[in-house]
Amino acid sequence: MSSVNAFFDDLQSKPKVVDPPQNEDIVDCESLNEANQATVKPNVTVSSNVRELLECPVCLNAMYPPIHQCSNGHTLCSGCKPRVHNRCPTCRNELGDIRCLALEKVAASLELPCKYQSFGCTGIYPYYGKLKHESQCSYRPYSCPYAGSECTIIGDVPHLVAHLKDDHKVDMHNGCTFNHRYVKSNPHEVENATWMLTVFGCFGQYFCLHFEAFQLGISPVYIAFLRFMGDDNEAKNYSYSLEVGGNGRKMIWQGVPRSIRDSHRKVRDSFDGLVIQRNMALFFSGGDRKELKLRVTGRIWKEQ
Repeated sequence: MSSVNAFFDDLQSKPKVVDPPQNEDIVDCESLNEANQATVKPNVTVSSNVRELLECPVCLNAMYPPIHQCSNGHTLCSGCKPRVHNRCPTCRNELGDIRCLALEKVAASLELPCKYQSFGCTGIYPYYGKLKHESQCSYRPYSCPYAGSECTIIGDVPHLVAHLKDDHKVDMHNGCTFNHRYVKSNPHEVENATWMLTVFGCFGQYFCLHFEAFQLGISPVYIAFLRFMGDDNEAKNYSYSLEVGGNGRKMIWQGVPRSIRDSHRKVRDSFDGLVIQRNMALFFSGGDRKELKLRVTGRIWKEQ
């Protein structure tokens, strides 16, 4: 890698050889001689010096074309250029429209491991294809599905199951049927959303049953839905039903559990579950309609 470092030392000492292109495509830089081109080959083991050169000094993220530079050779990403008001964040010189084609060419020659390598991904990807892969990588960690707080914990499914049990004190059940009771003394007030989460283990998988009250317009609405602790392609192998009733009436919902890749709010706001209006919920509760007493039952099954 010493030759690569020497190349970049030479690049920064002669930044004006890099002219702005006529379009946004990556083009070859004629200032690279054959010797330098020969040393920059795909290599999984990328030195920390090269990684630093490809890191934007403002946002600290990896840079992708167009990579901009000032007249002194300092670089930054296109997303941060407007943020610094066209001034180099390193030397304060005006940035202009100089593009660092040499650095773009070096980046195009690299192959790197997925950032989710520690979670089990063993793939090696071209620098410019790595970002797309990581956005879809099946090994990328899941976010905590608990909706009652802004929890920032991420991890694989076993880690999140233990986290829900130990840190959020979520009820854990084995089995594919459930009987969920929800009681609220004053159903006319939903100042803060009320969340209830139960985790069920069945078919060797884990499912999250959500039940919550939230404000829709001026009236509280109650919704129950199921999320699958895994990816969407696996979630489609299962179905579930929910039932709520009272006073000789009942409502039934049947659907497919949503993956926890979809946020709790996204699922809730799409009304993809059993939705109960307040008046109907109070009717099911019976009595003087001053206290909410709902019993939601259901089951999970695997599609053949």
